Amino acid sequence: MAVSTGSPPYPPFLDIGCGNRKVPGSLGLDLLPWTQADIIHDLNQFPYPFPDSTFEGVHADNVLEHLERPIRVMEEIHRITKPGARIEIIVPYFRSKYAFTDPTHRTFFGIDSFAYFDPTHPTSQQYPYTQARFAIEKRVFNEGMTFTGPMRFLIHAVTRFANRWPQRYEYFLGHLFPLDQLTFVLRTIK
Repeated sequence: MAVSTGSPPYPPFLDIGCGNRKVPGSLGLDLLPWTQADIIHDLNQFPYPFPDSTFEGVHADNVLEHLERPIRVMEEIHRITKPGARIEIIVPYFRSKYAFTDPTHRTFFGIDSFAYFDPTHPTSQQYPYTQARFAIEKRVFNEGMTFTGPMRFLIHAVTRFANRWPQRYEYFLGHLFPLDQLTFVLRTIK
């Protein structure tokens, strides 16, 4: 669905669900008015208030798991981004205690959750849930997280293993040593 707002030019990057940690230089979008958001909008309401192909990048840090329809959100991100736009999505790993502790979490994510959007992945070919397409560039466990205490060496070792062999980690070790979060970097395909 095309949206024409006639709005002034936007910054090249959008921070969806920015809260009070908006990425510097980005346009912040959030539901809550007491945040650093530049635009207040319910992320469960579509379309978002931007024209097609507006942004060169989107950042969504621990927001997608709270929303009612993540596939529809990804379709909207696809609509408002330019071809080749960089999309960074950070979500709790489904085996993390944090994934289930927060009662507002609606969706849980594993290593192949975004494979449904990548046309080169067999999952996307077998289950064409959407026409929104993104290339998966990177998938990283616990990126940017720091740990202290006696278990930090074990956590770092498991994280290195998981990032080198994500399928093996998820199948054989994830239930024994659950990591905390996943970062996905995607590129918009149009």
